[in-house]
Amino acid sequence: MSGHSKWATIKRKKGKEDEKRGRIFTKLIKEISQAARMGGGDPEGNPRLRSAIDAAKASNMPKENIERAIKKGTGELPGVSYEESVYEGYGPGGIALYIEVMTDNKNRTVSEIRHVLTKHGGNMGEAGCVSWMFTQKGQIYVDAEKYDEETVFLEASDLGAEDVITDGALYVITTAPDKLSAVKEGLLKKGIEIKDAEFAMQPSATIKLDEKDAEKALKLMELIEENDDVQRVSSNFDIDEEIMRKLEGA
Repeated sequence: MSGHSKWATIKRKKGKEDEKRGRIFTKLIKEISQAARMGGGDPEGNPRLRSAIDAAKASNMPKENIERAIKKGTGELPGVSYEESVYEGYGPGGIALYIEVMTDNKNRTVSEIRHVLTKHGGNMGEAGCVSWMFTQKGQIYVDAEKYDEETVFLEASDLGAEDVITDGALYVITTAPDKLSAVKEGLLKKGIEIKDAEFAMQPSATIKLDEKDAEKALKLMELIEENDDVQRVSSNFDIDEEIMRKLEGA
């Protein structure tokens, strides 16, 4: 079986309270505006926009903020023009890093990311050095303590999901990108609550980290995501539950 976005799962275990509300809103507003600019302001015909709006609602973003971001994207209101880029590199233990950004100043952003990588055991790589290890997928997260594993697996499979795994207290359901919304809506109709859903870069295989490298990798991932221009950072590491418990209790 291929790997999955372990960092995405860990963030949900930690909970959104660990993130600063303002930073979350900044990233979401950028994504909504860009999605509207690229595919139009109607979420029914723009899966990327629909996913971004769902994420904004899950983070309790006010409706007027969402509407304003859409209008900035469609040009109905003035707004900043953002450029999407991907930076690739390596981190502690040789893990791959795939960093997606949206910025109005590429020179500033790449300089900041390179500084964080260099300072915390990583390094920037050439374009394409790790992208071949990742494939875009949809990922849906369900509370494993609320539902029976077989029920979630069968319902998700019937709706067209590609894979369902249990990762601690979460079920991670993987879909093709164009199936994310349909599987999510289908599960909701079946009475299965969704903790979160997003597009994610899924690694083809994972690297198991020891405690020392795991601690460094988690710190590096957090620091990268603290950059307002970084929309998402994906990696190919895995961490044993016993090590995770030690790090969480540290």
